[in-house]
Amino acid sequence: MDLLVLLGVGLLTGTTTVLFGFGGGFVTVPVVVWADSALGGEATRVAVATSVVVMVVNAGFATAVTPRRTLAALRGGGPLLLLLAAGGAAGAFATRLAPPALTHWAFIAYTAVTLADVLLRPGFLRPRGQAGSSVPPRPLPALVGAPVGALAAFLGVGGSVMTVPAMRRAGHPMRVAAALANPLTLALSLPAATVHLATTAAPAVADGTPLGLVGLVDLRAATALLLGALPVIALLRRHPPQIPDRVHAWAYAGLLGVVVAAMALSGP
Repeated sequence: MDLLVLLGVGLLTGTTTVLFGFGGGFVTVPVVVWADSALGGEATRVAVATSVVVMVVNAGFATAVTPRRTLAALRGGGPLLLLLAAGGAAGAFATRLAPPALTHWAFIAYTAVTLADVLLRPGFLRPRGQAGSSVPPRPLPALVGAPVGALAAFLGVGGSVMTVPAMRRAGHPMRVAAALANPLTLALSLPAATVHLATTAAPAVADGTPLGLVGLVDLRAATALLLGALPVIALLRRHPPQIPDRVHAWAYAGLLGVVVAAMALSGP
């Protein structure tokens, strides 16, 4: 039953990867917490690590099938990508050291703050670069890379929750902001995944039985999620849905709300 649920959630993460730039984090963390509930308080730590590995594959595949003309908006962004990678490694190390409850409630708090921000602060639901504006979108400053990478890897959410709103406010339409979130997520999640997989002391269930983890990563859950996600990414990149930009932005906010509720209900 767990595997069927994970496959179904994989279908959803494939959809969110293309539509919102979510490589899996916001959707996979709550469901892996549920699937690995036998780990007790350690379930959130394992869910974050598993989510990061799923994001590497989803974001990498989505980036590979994104049109080059779209990715051209990141031209000259090498320093940003390097700082995202450095922050991602630091955030992964912090996850290993922090109490599991801190990671869990920090995830909920950050998601709730982001939801309030996109709804209440101007610039997300209607970015300045649209509606006939002649002002071109601004590039993201490189200096945001380290803090974004660290916080995203610590929470297991990928970079989209920070970069999509930032790129919206810089003037990009939702479709482009979501597409550009994938290479940024890949940059921060690859070193973070390496840290999680290299962890030697894996948690066990209450009776001491190992759960079959590699480092902090539940490969069984990650594989099921990816089997559901990758075909959807390929399909939607080939036949992208035509969603009005305003509806697209509201759907992003709605998904954040669902995730806050799911994580709050699965709290330790």
